[in-house]
Amino acid sequence: MLGTSINPIKPPSSSASWNCYYWSCETRMATLLSSTSSFDYYNHSLHFLFSPSKLHCPRILVSKLPGLRFRVSSPSKSRVFCESKTQEGQIRRCSPLLEKASLPSNGALASDEWKAVPDIWRSSAEKHGDRVAVVDPYHDPPSTMTYKQLEQEILDFTEGLRVIGVNPEEKVALFADNSCRWLVADQGIMAMGAINVVRGSRSAVEELLHIYNHSESVGLVVDNPEFFNRLAGTFSSKSTMRFLVLLWGEKAWLSSGETHGVPIFSYKEIIELGRESRVAHIGSHDARQGCKYEIIGSDDIATIVYTSGTTGNPKGVMLTHKNLLHQIENLWDVVPAEAGDRFLSMLPTWHVYERACEYFTFTHGIEQVYTTVRNLKDDLRHYQPQYLISVPLVYETLYRGIQKQISTSSTIRKLIAVSFIKVSLAYMEFKRIYEGLYLTRNTEQPSYLASLLDCLWARIIAAILWPLHVLAKKLVYQKIHSAIGISKAGINGGGSLPMHLDKFFEAIGVTVQNGYGLTESSPVVACRRPYCNVIGSIGHPIQHTEFKVVDSETGEVLPPGTRGIVKVRGPQVMKGYYKNPLATKQALDEDGWLDTGDIGWIAPYHLAGRSHRCGGVIVLEGRAKDTIVLSSGENVEPLEIEEAAMRSSLIQQIVVVGQDQRRLAAIIVPNKDEVLQAAKVSSIVDPDAVDLGRDKMTSLLCEELSKWTSECSFQVGPILVVDEPFTIDSGLMTPTMKLRRDQVVAKYKEEIANLYKWDSQN
Repeated sequence: MLGTSINPIKPPSSSASWNCYYWSCETRMATLLSSTSSFDYYNHSLHFLFSPSKLHCPRILVSKLPGLRFRVSSPSKSRVFCESKTQEGQIRRCSPLLEKASLPSNGALASDEWKAVPDIWRSSAEKHGDRVAVVDPYHDPPSTMTYKQLEQEILDFTEGLRVIGVNPEEKVALFADNSCRWLVADQGIMAMGAINVVRGSRSAVEELLHIYNHSESVGLVVDNPEFFNRLAGTFSSKSTMRFLVLLWGEKAWLSSGETHGVPIFSYKEIIELGRESRVAHIGSHDARQGCKYEIIGSDDIATIVYTSGTTGNPKGVMLTHKNLLHQIENLWDVVPAEAGDRFLSMLPTWHVYERACEYFTFTHGIEQVYTTVRNLKDDLRHYQPQYLISVPLVYETLYRGIQKQISTSSTIRKLIAVSFIKVSLAYMEFKRIYEGLYLTRNTEQPSYLASLLDCLWARIIAAILWPLHVLAKKLVYQKIHSAIGISKAGINGGGSLPMHLDKFFEAIGVTVQNGYGLTESSPVVACRRPYCNVIGSIGHPIQHTEFKVVDSETGEVLPPGTRGIVKVRGPQVMKGYYKNPLATKQALDEDGWLDTGDIGWIAPYHLAGRSHRCGGVIVLEGRAKDTIVLSSGENVEPLEIEEAAMRSSLIQQIVVVGQDQRRLAAIIVPNKDEVLQAAKVSSIVDPDAVDLGRDKMTSLLCEELSKWTSECSFQVGPILVVDEPFTIDSGLMTPTMKLRRDQVVAKYKEEIANLYKWDSQN
């Protein structure tokens, strides 16, 4: 496919009938035209004129873009003439504050309040104009933009979409990964009143096709040609596209024949088209007066985010501008970001957790650096971010890296580090007691005298341990901090943070705030505050958000300290599932309460004692759908066992199974290097051994699992050791790195059955 570069020669002049747009188009053609690639335009100069022309046109080609008509002259001159007339009364949907300069001079529709998400960019450009907003070092070309530049890029992309015929309320699929151009495309689609439908490039082609067709998207914005080439065969035969936009890469890299009849635009072309059109519109009083202006309403749908699809096809969550603005306006209590703070972004930007947090942080003048899983370790050290917004898997990876560094040190260094960490863990335990941050389900009010003595004792022990903790900071933890940055806080979401990680990072002085939310709630509904970071909880509800815990069968509201199904209500709760009223009714009741499907409890309020600051925090204990019911009728929450098992360096991944069985089993992906090393230390194999037999590995892992889960409510019986990790590419994890339990169980169905059969015979 041949590409096109468009450069302005002469600005348009005026009026509702646009006259004389001149562009010079460089050598590689076949762009705005729909099905005209049979002509050879290579090495010819082209000009687009947005006006009726008196020049002769032996060949006339009609574009599929609404409102645009292209005429192509003979190949010898290679001139294209495009007519576009702004009809009287044309409706132009706007993000009112962002496009204030484009609105009629009377300013009747202009507003200084945020009505739509893209309005934040005008405010941010005014406050932080020349401050760096985004750094994107891993794309070609590497990009850095200030807040002023980012605002202008969004405005140009918005207008460019209008030029190619995108209409308000139409859906545009945005299938791409982290980058500054993703952000521009996302906000550009929103700013013109269209609705973006988002997903990442690592999802299966069939899943992306389902999302595209189910959402009724009219066009596709993709990451790069390589990604689209993977989609092209399926999409060309099973979907309809009015246009395709490439955020990165060259159109020449697209597979030939797969895009026949679809106009293709590069990111730069959309920007150029939008810039020229904006100049024309702003410079012409008649053009502005010839349009009907509408502002985007807060209750209008901004985006459709499809759920991870852990069970069945993903559902399209409709989030409004009001939903997302609630997050933007109320997350500062959780993350008190300041202008100049640096955030490191590695989560999929389309995931609503990363997305809402980014929107919020950009309103406070932060610097956003895009990284990747591969580059995370180096970028943490290089950029030294104040904040990292991520998921448990990332903190688990950091933890394992630190533990490995300690274990491979000399014997004396290892002994010192391990001893210091144990001291710090104990110190923080007693510190939580006298600060009133010790979590409990006990509803009984402690006596004032007992509380006083308890607090006094905790202070004495903490005072004894404090000098060693300070020494540990200087000798050990300071080096860890310089390696991982995160000088203010790591914000965890998208899954439960295991207790051992929570306590470890607290002990070494890295603040990790655990939060909670769902795609259906935009997503944050609760998070631990810096001043009330209750270990083991997800913190208090954020502003304007209500929680209740109900009995799963009767729906009766349960008192604090009692486990049940967690429900939430607030301005951030979705409008519903797209084209799925039944699922919407199941998730949302008439009073606006969203059934989260999670099991949890609310900490009771104590007037005194070690838990007096914990009242009202929410604690989660697993998914209701993940509950395993044994043949004895006992209910088991597998998350508790899995989190305990993951503390072992020998276990890379684990899934506990056992539905309708007499006891639990587990599927384990081993950390083979660590298992082999442990076998050598235990003299199970020779010191020079390079492999470990399956039976010996299984036996060693059984002992390890029993050791780490000994304090859990249920014990695991037989285990199945598998070599293949659970990954996104294998379909065993969602794009947001959550295990697809049903897929794991389905894949190893026969092996699990044989495991229980063997177990019953022994």
